[in-house]
Amino acid sequence: MIKRLSIISLIAIILVIVAYNTRFYYATLPIESVSKKEVLHSINDSSEPIVLFANEDGYDWFITRSNQGEYRETFKEMLDEHGWEFEYQDGSGYFFEKEGEKLIVTTEMWTGEYVIVQVPEDWKD
Repeated sequence: MIKRLSIISLIAIILVIVAYNTRFYYATLPIESVSKKEVLHSINDSSEPIVLFANEDGYDWFITRSNQGEYRETFKEMLDEHGWEFEYQDGSGYFFEKEGEKLIVTTEMWTGEYVIVQVPEDWKD
């Protein structure tokens, strides 16, 4: 009986450690080139409010904290610094304009604490 309880306890401890290290409880990411752990480290290790964590499929992928909706101002300010003027929002899409060009930025609530921001990679041009 004690041997059985020891084995069950050991398995439970291993599962908890694996779950904590790989963050099973976070939703899947919209891209596959980085892990959840890498994304979390990128935002938690930075003093910046928004952090680029990947460039994949023609998009720059950023993460920011949701902070009760303040994330909107974070990426709007980032784009404004590069000359993009905010036009309007439609759902999770944010529309910007610069010298007659249009730019559509999309957001996705990754968790209750983090937001993923998808920006076409030519936004800095």
